[in-house]
Amino acid sequence: MMKRWKAIRRLGPLLIGLTLLLSACGREDLSTLRPQGSVAEGQYGLMKLSIGIMIFVMVVVFGIAAYVWVKFRRKPGQNEIPEQVEGNFKLEVIWTAIPIILVLILAVPTIQKVFAFGEDYSADKNAIKVKVTSHLFWWEFTYPDYGITTAQDLIIPTNKKIALELKTADVLHSFWVPSLAGKTDTNTDGTINKTWIETSKEGVYLGKCAELCGPSHAFMEFKVKSVSQDSFDKWVVSMKEPVQTIEDPAVAEVFKSQCLSCHAVGEQGGSAGPNLTGIGSRESIASILLNAEGSGNTVDGKPVKDNLVEWLTDPQLVKPGNKMPSPKEDLGLTDAEIKAIAEYLADSKVSY
Repeated sequence: MMKRWKAIRRLGPLLIGLTLLLSACGREDLSTLRPQGSVAEGQYGLMKLSIGIMIFVMVVVFGIAAYVWVKFRRKPGQNEIPEQVEGNFKLEVIWTAIPIILVLILAVPTIQKVFAFGEDYSADKNAIKVKVTSHLFWWEFTYPDYGITTAQDLIIPTNKKIALELKTADVLHSFWVPSLAGKTDTNTDGTINKTWIETSKEGVYLGKCAELCGPSHAFMEFKVKSVSQDSFDKWVVSMKEPVQTIEDPAVAEVFKSQCLSCHAVGEQGGSAGPNLTGIGSRESIASILLNAEGSGNTVDGKPVKDNLVEWLTDPQLVKPGNKMPSPKEDLGLTDAEIKAIAEYLADSKVSY
């Protein structure tokens, strides 16, 4: 007994330390315990129901165990073997029926929620349709009804169902916005998965890739920005407006030949890389360099231009394994050209 007590005294502080350490792991904005949308609230309700059932079972089982332990413990001087009782039909029925009832209590709402959250709203005239394409290591969002393609920031209006169609351009990824909904994979077999999200609250919600996909999997973030319907309409108009051009002819030529071959700004450019229209208004650059001017990034952020200079100077340092060539090392851009392009992109903003 003394040895066991000494072991507990030694392991106790270690277990307490590990508990405190693990409690610091994770981020508040990635918590499923702070639902901000219809789907997430339903999933949170299922979590509370299942935890409630588990607590109920634990209390009953431990209560019965404690009662038996006290009631039938060996009395002082009692050396005879207690009467052996085998089988009790009523008890067997009870402890078979109760788990079945608890499973049904959990199964019925779970099935209801699964079908409700899996409903396809892509044909709903009132829903906003968005085609989501995952890339190593960024997210592309296309609004087919509006003729808009953007990246990293998914702009949605409040109180509207957002019908999502998800696919991948390369490997397996998983679309996850903990505050709004659960995970949906983007499969490599060409399957297009469909899901939907909705929120009544304006704000910026963090999304992640929830499937290990490469060296920068942890940096494959995106933002869902929920705005009012008027702000969403203003954003749509702003995204379609003509973009400004670079005044310096030399820098404009470098930008056209080296950047627009993969990226698009306005109606010009390619589609291999993220669309850069309005990048100056985004919540982050390269998904992890926070924009100090973004509405959701007032802490620990830097100006867009500084983030762009950092990204363009050495993309592999910021996000290892990404497919973007180094403008400085591979494309031969000078520091002055990088700074000028960063300033131009930082001024490329959209209205909400």
